[in-house]
Amino acid sequence: MSAMLLQNKKVTLNYEILEKMSAGIELFGFEVKAVRSKMGSLDGTHITVRGGEAYLIGVSIPPFQPKNTPEIYNPERNRKLLLTKKELQEISLAEDKKGLTVVPLSMYNVGRKIKVDIAIVRGKKKYDKRETIKKRDTERDIGRTLKR
Repeated sequence: MSAMLLQNKKVTLNYEILEKMSAGIELFGFEVKAVRSKMGSLDGTHITVRGGEAYLIGVSIPPFQPKNTPEIYNPERNRKLLLTKKELQEISLAEDKKGLTVVPLSMYNVGRKIKVDIAIVRGKKKYDKRETIKKRDTERDIGRTLKR
């Protein structure tokens, strides 16, 4: 029983997904409330490994109730991801390879926990993006004609 909370919609257009995995995320209580009410954005975010820990960089989660949040709260702060040692090693190896990056796909909840789907991706060239758009449009047209 999981519900999609936030989604990074540009990933499938800009990147070729090589491998997916799931991770927990370390959040404050008011950030959890904000994410559950679908406040926030995953656009332009990426994941880096520093000191044996993975961090989600560039995610924006505004305060749920601005008047009740601490004054020193930074909505764009780096958030720690909870991964196994094997997954951390996999991500750091992918990070070292040229042309590969690690990006979040979506945020969702499993019971009371907030999880992040992450993927190791390779950037697409301009002609690949055009091909993806063309394929998506033809599938949409076929769907419309079959619906009628």
